[in-house]
Amino acid sequence: MSRVIVITSGKGGVGKTTITANLGSAIASLGYKIALVDADFGLRNLDLLLGLEQRVVYTAIDVLSGECSIEKALVKDKRQPNLMLLAAAQNRTKEAISPDDMKKLVELLDPEFDFIFIDSPAGIEMGFRNAISPAQEAIIVTTPEMAAVRDADRVVGLLESEDIKKIHLIVNRIKPKMIQLNQMIGVEDILDLLVVPLLGIVPDDERIIISTNKGEPLVLEETTSLPSLAFTNIAQRLNGKDIPFVDFMAADDNLITRFLSIFKK
Repeated sequence: MSRVIVITSGKGGVGKTTITANLGSAIASLGYKIALVDADFGLRNLDLLLGLEQRVVYTAIDVLSGECSIEKALVKDKRQPNLMLLAAAQNRTKEAISPDDMKKLVELLDPEFDFIFIDSPAGIEMGFRNAISPAQEAIIVTTPEMAAVRDADRVVGLLESEDIKKIHLIVNRIKPKMIQLNQMIGVEDILDLLVVPLLGIVPDDERIIISTNKGEPLVLEETTSLPSLAFTNIAQRLNGKDIPFVDFMAADDNLITRFLSIFKK
């Protein structure tokens, strides 16, 4: 039986899809079979971040309408044989699918995978309801901005009301220098506000933007950078490993890179 995890936030633009692509790739590299489900009907982007946009032939809507099987709709990642994508339809709105439809899709995927990640659309309307309906667990993504944290707090309440009790938090785009200057909310303050267990912290880094534009998850390209280390650690924690958090306030990217290079040798 697979672990079905929705990745959500409430607020748009916090990096949910980037987290989904990189975390999915990191878990697949550990040997687990993982399906990534894009639940953002009408505005799909997960295929772009994985570099699979040219390989999408069928979508989740085609499966539900009976035009193809779930096996035909799944797109195999070109670098990770354990990673598969089920794309959303761009020519349909979020109202074209229901919570029961999403549950059916997950039921079809369940026997074949260890993990199923559902990339939720922004907001708390129909698309969000669809995405959370089959989930057993949730990962909330927020950035160190009051608007994002407030929306995340609202989402925590909604998830709990749907009886999703296992909820974790990823704080994305941390800028240590701004936190030191009291220009950005610190992780401790976010945790005090949300009261949700911390799964990981991802530093703000231009390499993430570059890899996103290239359709190459950073965790596969730069295995020794701080953001890549963050995604790898999150994948390990999700699998129950007790991995200490990197102190990004004091971390030196070059020093960690050199250390990891020596360790790998």
